[in-house]
Amino acid sequence: GLSDIKEIGHMISIGALVRESQVEHSDLLLKHYPIFGDVTKLIADPQVRNMGTIGGNLAHGDAANDHPAVMLAIGADIYATSLTGTRCIGINEFFQGFYTTELKPDEILTEIQLPVPPPNTGSAYHKLERKVGDYAIAGVAVVLTLDGQKCKRIGIGLTNVNPVPMRAARSEEFLKGKPLTQENINEAARMAAEDCNPSTDLRGSEEYKRDMVSVLVKRMIHKAIERA
Repeated sequence: GLSDIKEIGHMISIGALVRESQVEHSDLLLKHYPIFGDVTKLIADPQVRNMGTIGGNLAHGDAANDHPAVMLAIGADIYATSLTGTRCIGINEFFQGFYTTELKPDEILTEIQLPVPPPNTGSAYHKLERKVGDYAIAGVAVVLTLDGQKCKRIGIGLTNVNPVPMRAARSEEFLKGKPLTQENINEAARMAAEDCNPSTDLRGSEEYKRDMVSVLVKRMIHKAIERA
């Protein structure tokens, strides 16, 4: 029962052993969250996607992995199971530190639950990488719900620009309830670039990565708006 993707009431359940290739071709997930069509195509290569699991991707606790940013933007719940039972961990509490999660030594990740999104919801993800299968220089996930021209709800997750998977919380708060004008989007992108903590390495300087976060936040918000 850990390899299923199913809709239960107002929730979508993804078993921890669901492989990336299943996510890539799941009509249910793509109908509600087209962001999964974006993210899975950017994970490694087909051989890896045929074997790698979504639960493993998250339980690894790596800020360079792609699913943490997506799940932060969606607002997922993680279910962990031990001999004493199962408990729910909100995604905002799941990532605790560098390669460290809220999972206890006697627990395994068994399920991810996502809310079925309300109407007028759009989502998008992209990462900049030097070559296929490389770690991201920077990546941005956006999930938003519109109320007319205003932003009713937005989640922004960032990939590989912080030691711990992070939400651009200040950008989200700034945009909530406001019209998604170019001026407001630019300001949210500036905040995200300012709040992340990239490090200079072979993939680029800190300044370059911050600039790429800003660019990707703008692009993914626009893409999510189109899909909404």
